[in-house]
Amino acid sequence: MDWRGFAQQMASLARDLLAQESVNDTLNRITGSATELVDGCDAAGILILRDRRVRSLAPTDQVVVESDALQERVGEGPCFDAARTSDGQRQYRIADFRDEAQRWPKYVPEARKLRLGSMMGFLLFTEDEDLGALNLYSYRPGAFTEADETAGWLLASHAAVAFSSARTHAQLQEAIGTRHTIGEAMGILMGSHHLTEDQAFAALRKYSQDNNVKLRDLAARVCESGGLP
Repeated sequence: MDWRGFAQQMASLARDLLAQESVNDTLNRITGSATELVDGCDAAGILILRDRRVRSLAPTDQVVVESDALQERVGEGPCFDAARTSDGQRQYRIADFRDEAQRWPKYVPEARKLRLGSMMGFLLFTEDEDLGALNLYSYRPGAFTEADETAGWLLASHAAVAFSSARTHAQLQEAIGTRHTIGEAMGILMGSHHLTEDQAFAALRKYSQDNNVKLRDLAARVCESGGLP
């Protein structure tokens, strides 16, 4: 492993990740970079686990989606474990799918049918939260060395920060947009019903609660129709 060259690539990637325009763009750049930067990596993806339900984000190949679905179905697997972190481990490696059925006896035999040879999984985490797992696959047994595992861990560390930052930015942009829409809807009600600002907001909130409609969705409807539905 040319660590100097790898460090230069990682520095360039860090700047590139921050320049992405959306969360999806950031995730696609992360998984695409895994296949470019980690020797032997044929496919990559990010697995999100919520209440034992799996989501596959930014897969570079269909085999990633199939592996994630398999782990959800059998309730075990390295990526599943990395995302769950119940035992405190933050990275896993299956060196050879022909030899490691003992730890994941349900997952590994089925994964062989997907022509997988080896894989690695890394928890994406920051000090505040666990975000999911970055998973790297190879069709060749024994494809990943300890150096590749280190490279994957470094990539996952950068990816976690970029993922968290992109998501926070998206949430902030959504909050700003929602606030603007609610303000516009309040203005419409104030003008059409001669309400004060507090009365207009109270009217929106009451309708939202009584009809089980999200406040931002209700505000958008008011802006479109010119009044409460």
